[in-house]
Amino acid sequence: MTDSAPAGHWPRDLLEAARAMNANRLDIAERLLKARLRANADDPRALRMLAEVAGRIGRLHDSEALLRHALEVAPDFQAARANLALVLGRLGRPQEALPLLEELLSVDPDAPGHQNLKAATLGRLGEFEAAIATYRQVLEDMPGQPKVWLSLGHMLKTVGRLDEGIAAYREAIAIRPQLGEAWWSLANLKTVRFTDQDLAEMEIALARDDLTPEDRFHLEFALGKALHDLKRYDEAFAFYAAGNARRREHQPYRAADTRRTVDASIATFTAQALAARAGQGCDRSDPIFILGMPRAGSTLLEQILASHSQVEGTTELPDLPAIARRRKGYPTSVLEWTADELRGLGEEYLSRAAAQRQTDRPFFIDKLPNNWLFTPFIHLVLPRATIIDARRHPLGCCLANFRQHFARGQAFTYDLADMGAYFADYVRLMAHVDAVLPGRVIRVIYEEMVSEPEERIRRLLDEVGLPFEQSCLDFHKTERAIRTPSSEQVRRPIYREAAEEWRSYEAHLDALKQALGRVLDCWPEAPPQQS
Repeated sequence: MTDSAPAGHWPRDLLEAARAMNANRLDIAERLLKARLRANADDPRALRMLAEVAGRIGRLHDSEALLRHALEVAPDFQAARANLALVLGRLGRPQEALPLLEELLSVDPDAPGHQNLKAATLGRLGEFEAAIATYRQVLEDMPGQPKVWLSLGHMLKTVGRLDEGIAAYREAIAIRPQLGEAWWSLANLKTVRFTDQDLAEMEIALARDDLTPEDRFHLEFALGKALHDLKRYDEAFAFYAAGNARRREHQPYRAADTRRTVDASIATFTAQALAARAGQGCDRSDPIFILGMPRAGSTLLEQILASHSQVEGTTELPDLPAIARRRKGYPTSVLEWTADELRGLGEEYLSRAAAQRQTDRPFFIDKLPNNWLFTPFIHLVLPRATIIDARRHPLGCCLANFRQHFARGQAFTYDLADMGAYFADYVRLMAHVDAVLPGRVIRVIYEEMVSEPEERIRRLLDEVGLPFEQSCLDFHKTERAIRTPSSEQVRRPIYREAAEEWRSYEAHLDALKQALGRVLDCWPEAPPQQS
């Protein structure tokens, strides 16, 4: 977030904070900016810069508050308005971001940055064709913008226009060969096989002295995928490990925090506590939650169900965790809510989810995997919602996560031991839910689904309460927007090859096995719960 004011007009402490931010020394930048705000709490530039620091470390609500304060004291501070629109989009509130962008564009209609952000916001709202048209307009005026070509590629991939998406990614690479995210985006399609020339160009780019950390780790993940496809598994693992280690430096994961939340959830959501609140919450049955670990087959399940005439697929909605954590002290704070409050929270979730809906089908899917941590909360606020736990072999699932670069929100995936601990906590909480709410959660094992698709799909539809439709077996023919890494895989018939891929990397998985412990020994059952 740089200001357009000349550098000479900036106070020295703000310049030092900007340098610290450019060097990714966010601790130093935060200290300098907070010191300035203690002296002048209404300095809009310091507020905006501190908002970026907060956003970079994941404190998006703090970032929003700081930017709103900046706009209160400087209503014409358009850069802060643009930043607020960006933060609202990342918070899953694109409908609030769009009016801000319209205001920005009314002042400066030709600003490519604002047009770019508008296109991204339209995409978050599910208005994909409008987003594509906006990106193309920007590129018509300024064709040499590699990151705009990259964004256009993402949107084209989402709507299934794969050849055009690949061409957009290739155009970005032609303009800036070291743009690691474009190489990774090609790799992330899962269907592209790199040529020897591609491999050589990535290796040349990785050897550059001026490569940014972001370009470097994207290239490392892309090279890992290229070498995996060549069955050079040890070399591939080395690149995956390097990329993950680089990500972990800037997004550390604290396994103890997840463990404490799971412990507190088990202690809070007892059978007695849940029984005392039976019948409360919103009684609508619209949502179908597909949750669990990422890379466990949730996109496949979504595509199968969204192929049914009564079900709409949306995306990974961020709303449920935000609502659950509204009151400080989750999960214990949930027991303080009245029946009216629980119902209101369920209704609020449905209202927020409605912004992503494009049809009047009676059911819709929210497939945010991390919602597993809020399964008891879902039951309390939406007791008639369907909950599906997508589960995959621990080694296969965790390795797939390690090989997948996530832009944000999945910091546990950057280390195999962290991942094993996270998987074990997930299994532990879901086992508790099974014990206190028997039959409440529908569990689908990925390996069973891909080995016996027709039998398992028929069973799934029966468990969800939907009549069988042939379109669910022919799910790969369903045309719909898909915004997850598995988008191209589920546009093909059942993909069985991935189920056993972990065996090619088993020599590197000792830390993962140790962290999984009894979860791995007991698979596919959960370890017995300790009383």
